[in-house]
Amino acid sequence: MIMSQLHILIVLFIVTLFTSCSPKKSQDTDADPIDIEDILTEEGWTDLMDLSLWHAYNKDEVHDGWVLSEGVLHFDPSKGSRGDLVTNDSYEDFELSLEWQIDSCGNSGIMWGVAESPDLSAPYLTGPEMQILDDACHADGNIDKHRAGDLYDMIACNQPAVNPVGEWNEVIIRSENGFVTFHLNGIKVVEFQMYDEEWDRMVANSKFKDWKEFGKHKNGKIALQDHSDPVWFRNIKIKTL
Repeated sequence: MIMSQLHILIVLFIVTLFTSCSPKKSQDTDADPIDIEDILTEEGWTDLMDLSLWHAYNKDEVHDGWVLSEGVLHFDPSKGSRGDLVTNDSYEDFELSLEWQIDSCGNSGIMWGVAESPDLSAPYLTGPEMQILDDACHADGNIDKHRAGDLYDMIACNQPAVNPVGEWNEVIIRSENGFVTFHLNGIKVVEFQMYDEEWDRMVANSKFKDWKEFGKHKNGKIALQDHSDPVWFRNIKIKTL
């Protein structure tokens, strides 16, 4: 009888040991890749692949350098007038989805919370930026917080996620109640809260510290940057949250 009970206890101990050592399913779903096609099947998205929905910063028209053809928006610095492109509409809580491709050694960016005013000469004076860059060639690829996917000059990506020149990069920028996340090629690379003390501290420690209106506008335009380099965008969509 005693041996039988001892045998049962040994079996129960072994089962418990193996169960406790089995790998547990991760609860951190943020680390899982995001399929952009799954997101875009949801309702509520507005297609921004229409130049009538955009204009040049502080202008009424679209500069000649921005050309929309065969579903691709291309900035060509060799053509006519130039300048940053901004949406006609303003957004506060939103999810922006797009794909970009940069020229060799090129630089560009995506901004939000952009304010237009005769007193402001460019979107970057008010709008924070998700960096677009050829990390492998451009000089900024050697600078922390200046690489592709970074919150420019403020937060570096938590891991490399950019595709090389010649390939498309998928982006999702989500902003809700000032909490912002960047996804690059299905990976969440940056997250942060705006409009609090930590945000003010980050701004004060950045190149934007003397720009009084930077990162202050909760409701603002989306901007695509003219940084003098050819850049391509496609599948630009936005959803108000």
